[in-house]
Amino acid sequence: MRVLVQRVTSASVSVDGKVVGAIQPGRQGLLALVGVTHNDGPDQARRLAEKLWNLRILSDEKSAADVDAPILVISQFTLYADTAKGRRPSWNAAAPGTVAEPLVASFADALVQLGAIVETGVFGAHMQVELVNDGPVTVLLEL
Repeated sequence: MRVLVQRVTSASVSVDGKVVGAIQPGRQGLLALVGVTHNDGPDQARRLAEKLWNLRILSDEKSAADVDAPILVISQFTLYADTAKGRRPSWNAAAPGTVAEPLVASFADALVQLGAIVETGVFGAHMQVELVNDGPVTVLLEL
């Protein structure tokens, strides 16, 4: 499981022109793009949620846990693209939707159980993501 985290001052995800999840402008938060591979399970989802919740990448080296920063979670199978050969990425390392969807949901649920304010995208939908990266700060989390 991989989580690409961006510190943001605003972010939103839309499906068919309708905003389905957002971090409102002026509020520092985290955008978490979540990719799942074949051997991931609920334990990885929980551990990565804990790592993200306590990661000190907000202003003044604070974590989302320290300041109740909102987190926007969006599924992102392309985090497992293999570009080693040719000009077309291979998606073989990305787990199929039947495996990935419940694990992305488990990741978001684990954040909520930790006390996070969580918004989400729509798994499998064509989404438009808008964000203002603050810093810029972008970190890749893996276990």
